[in-house]
Amino acid sequence: MADENATRELESMADEIFELTKIASAARSRGKTGDPEELSEAEFLTLDVIAQHDSLTVGDIQKRIGVLPAQMSRIIRSLEGKGGEGFVRCSINPGDRRKIDVSISRTGRTAHRAYRAARRHMTMEILRNLVPDDRIQFMRILGLIRNRIAKRPNGTA
Repeated sequence: MADENATRELESMADEIFELTKIASAARSRGKTGDPEELSEAEFLTLDVIAQHDSLTVGDIQKRIGVLPAQMSRIIRSLEGKGGEGFVRCSINPGDRRKIDVSISRTGRTAHRAYRAARRHMTMEILRNLVPDDRIQFMRILGLIRNRIAKRPNGTA
């Protein structure tokens, strides 16, 4: 009986988290302006990974964000065409000419920071409604979840 109750509780929590992600995704979609310079979620994740390094190969980026090779090619091509000079620059890897190195441009860094700031602002507005003790508990629990996900071999929940 206790196992059944625990399972139902976990299912309820998982459903709530799933609903929250759906609502957040829909809100992001509604907030899109249609501006060709606007970043998609996959484009932001790509810039985010590259921003943490000087340069990465296309294959390394693909593995880190978990997309198929064809999707990665489309994302990179799209980022190359944004912001006038492009949000990323591609060059042949000097150590292995079969690989392409990708680095983030100045305008790419600016777009990355702007996207992150907008998302952060939206999250802060939502969290502002929590009382301080709830925020502390929420951050503690998020830290536990984040650490648990980070310890999984494939980095998924």
